[in-house]
Amino acid sequence: MRDHLLSQHFLRSPKLALILIGHSNLKKRDLVVEIGAGSGVITSALAHRVRQVIAVEPDAKTAAKLRENLKKREISNVTIVEQDFMEMNLPDEPYKVFANPPFHLSSAIIHKLIEDKNPPAAFYLILQKQFALKLLNTDRHYTSQLGMKLIQSYATRIRLPLKPTDFTPPPAVPTVLFEAKHL
Repeated sequence: MRDHLLSQHFLRSPKLALILIGHSNLKKRDLVVEIGAGSGVITSALAHRVRQVIAVEPDAKTAAKLRENLKKREISNVTIVEQDFMEMNLPDEPYKVFANPPFHLSSAIIHKLIEDKNPPAAFYLILQKQFALKLLNTDRHYTSQLGMKLIQSYATRIRLPLKPTDFTPPPAVPTVLFEAKHL
């Protein structure tokens, strides 16, 4: 399956998306960027919890499906950006990020977020557990070069482990909800 080869694993349940968002510090007043919005499982949940969602989806067919799903649910506080996240300009105002990005882009996405002129106040990413452990400031695990850079400005932790059955297709590796909050 093409999606599996691209390391994309989509959340199956809107209820799970709400639970994951409940494990974040997202507030009603927040602007949130969602990377790789897909058909909108996370987008819809975010739209009910925050002021504004910028849903980034580079695939035109998927973005059309996202627009259709949001219209059906009468959700109006989502702006869809049909562009590669790595090429887009991040907001000038304060914002947070919540996303389930393709695993092979995790490192590049974190670099972009923390090296931007206006880094996010917090970000929540669904990541491979092994990669996430390398981003933590701990004596129990090796901290990667990216992790060392990240912990200079962010408090990091794993918020929640996830099950393979939470996704379609199920990932072959353990996954977690990772949190980074600006110090």
